[in-house]
Amino acid sequence: MRGVATHASLQRVLDHYANNDWRAECAIITGDLIQDDSAAAYDRFRELLSPLNMRMHCVPGNHDIREFMRKVCCAPPFSYCAFEEIRDWLIIGLDSCVTEGAGGHVEIGELERLSDVVSHSAAKHVMVCLHHPPVAMGSTWLDTVGMKNGEEFLQHLESLQKVRLAVFGHVHQAYDAEHNGVRVMATPSTCRQFLPASNDFAVDDRPPAYRRISLLANGDCETEIIWIDDE
Repeated sequence: MRGVATHASLQRVLDHYANNDWRAECAIITGDLIQDDSAAAYDRFRELLSPLNMRMHCVPGNHDIREFMRKVCCAPPFSYCAFEEIRDWLIIGLDSCVTEGAGGHVEIGELERLSDVVSHSAAKHVMVCLHHPPVAMGSTWLDTVGMKNGEEFLQHLESLQKVRLAVFGHVHQAYDAEHNGVRVMATPSTCRQFLPASNDFAVDDRPPAYRRISLLANGDCETEIIWIDDE
């Protein structure tokens, strides 16, 4: 992809995690698992990530083929737009994709599902995971393929009163800011990054990355982006 072998760059990320002491209870994969529209790519994705030996919460991105993705990501330890309670936290994945479009929109049915899951959960805090950014990124071209109802989505999160964190993919760059009491953050890609604040499409020269997130009992989180620089 744009001069980067995505299989190799993802493997570098996985190797970095495996060779360090920091350990997670689960992984969040925020969409665009594949690029070539093939079922075989999802099988390869599963082969690559299975050695992590943890629960993996996946949500679809605009490059994903839902039909193929569900078959692979609905089989444990993978999950598809699922939810899980971990101590004081509820983690839930949402589908923000639209058919035949790069932009996003969280449909009313997904908002209602979120409300229902949150209302039936005893968790004190909620982390929402999806693909598209509910906020403007300050990049002219990228904001044309953001979430069409981002403001409505954030207002819905605020109304639930327990959502502390919303994490998304799609933008291939870092983002971390608070919006009406909800911390909103993006993780750079495991392959090629987009150049921040660019009017036209442009790629950055930053390396692959992943984000560590530690959810705290008081509703806060500690987080760090790990850039996989060349040795």
